[in-house]
Amino acid sequence: MLKDKIINWIIFIVLSFIWGSSFILMKLSSLELNGWQIASVRIFSAGFVLIPVALIHLSKVPAKKIGIIILSGLFGNLLPAYLFAIAIDKKLDSSLAGILNSLTPLLVIVISVLFFKAHVHFKKIMGVLIGFAGLLILSLSKGGITLTNFWFAFFILLATLFYGINVNIVSFYLKDINPIKLATISLAFISVPAGIIMWQQNVPSLLWHDANYRLPVLASVVLGVVGSAVATALFYILIKRAGGIFASLITYGIPVVAILWGIWDNENVSLVQVACLGLILSGVFMANKN
Repeated sequence: MLKDKIINWIIFIVLSFIWGSSFILMKLSSLELNGWQIASVRIFSAGFVLIPVALIHLSKVPAKKIGIIILSGLFGNLLPAYLFAIAIDKKLDSSLAGILNSLTPLLVIVISVLFFKAHVHFKKIMGVLIGFAGLLILSLSKGGITLTNFWFAFFILLATLFYGINVNIVSFYLKDINPIKLATISLAFISVPAGIIMWQQNVPSLLWHDANYRLPVLASVVLGVVGSAVATALFYILIKRAGGIFASLITYGIPVVAILWGIWDNENVSLVQVACLGLILSGVFMANKN
C-alpha cells in the first residue's frame, strides 16, 4: 500500500540522517577520546538507557531466542562500533568511511543467497549494483584506498560484513520478535562488556577530572542514545516492514549525509562526488520498486 511505502521511506530518510551524522560525531569525539573509549561510551550509553525497558521485555521473549538476540547485538552493534570508532580515530576520512560502509547491501544479498538459500529478484540485484557503481566512482574520486589507510579501511569493510550477517540473522531468525524488544534486549546485554571496557579505559575518571573531555564524551553519548538505541529500533522496524535488502540500502543514503557533513567540516568534496549521489539514489529506487 502507498501509506506503508511512505512510512518506510520516512524511516529510511530518518535513519540515513542519523547514521550519516554519526561519522561527524565520532570525529568530534576523537578530539580527546581514542577509538576504544568512543565505542565503549556509545554502546554503554545506548544499552544503559534501555535496561529498564529490556528487563520488562525479557520475560516476553522465548528463552531459545535470547542467544540469537545477543548474537545480533554483537554483529549489529558492538563489534562494528569499535571498528568504526578506531578507524575514525586514526583519521580515516569520514566521507570515505561512509562510502565503504555502503557495501552492506551487496553483502546482505551474497550472505542470504550463499548461506540462507534466499531467492533475490533480479531487479533488486540490479538496483544494488547501480547504487554500488555510484559508490565506486565516489570512492575513486576520494582517492580510493591507499597504503596509508588500508588497515583502517579494512576495519570498515569488516564492520560492513558484520552488518550483512546481522541483517540476515534478523530477517531469517528473529522476524517473529517485536523490533522494539529485539533492540532493547540486544543493546542492554552488550552494554555490559562495553561498560567494562569503558571503565578499563579510565573514561569516568577523565570525565570527572578534565573538562576537556566533556564535549567529546557528550558526543559519544548522543551517538549511543540516538545513533545506536533509537536507530537500531527503527532499523529493525524497517527490516520487518520492508525486508532486509531495502533496510540495508540505508547505507546508500548514509554517504549523502556523510558528504554533506564533510562539506560542513571543510573536507574536500567535489561536484563529481555530489553528482554520483543521483546514481546511488536511482539504484535505491530500483531495488525497492515492485
